[in-house]
Amino acid sequence: MPRLFTGLEIPADIGQTLSSLRGGLPGARWIDPENYHVTLRFIGDIDGLAANEIASLLPRVNRKPFEVALQGLSIFGGRKPRAVVATVVPSRPLIELQAELERLMQRIGLSPEGRKFTPHVTLARLRDASNQDVADYLSVRGYFPTRVFTASRFVLFSSRASIGGGPYVVEDSYALCA
Repeated sequence: MPRLFTGLEIPADIGQTLSSLRGGLPGARWIDPENYHVTLRFIGDIDGLAANEIASLLPRVNRKPFEVALQGLSIFGGRKPRAVVATVVPSRPLIELQAELERLMQRIGLSPEGRKFTPHVTLARLRDASNQDVADYLSVRGYFPTRVFTASRFVLFSSRASIGGGPYVVEDSYALCA
């Protein structure tokens, strides 16, 4: 049973920039740069029939390429930090693509995504990281010059059931070329 999600790949040069921010945070499990991505819609563990139905729906997405901007670091988890992320600036084309994918997944019977879409790239998952260590890390490495790339496709990723962080496999890609 595959675990699937749709997302945007991060270009290698930007991945290299982000990977230079690794280290210096106790309790962090750093994601390998080749697994950096922006999740658009987590689908989850599904059977082969549903996976085929999803793969047949995704080519219907008809969107133009758009720019994606990464700007600074943040954390998820509030008072109990659980991840260090690169912030993706929400843009209208990005939000609209995510919303269309959400509608398609609901159309085939998947439950609505439970969380508000907050575009980001996960750099590290945190386990028992202190608030002070996270604050110190962000004060030193939290800023980096905005990096922009053009999203010319989105992909259907699969992953094996794990704690997270990959490895992720591109099952198929869908051009943005309307």
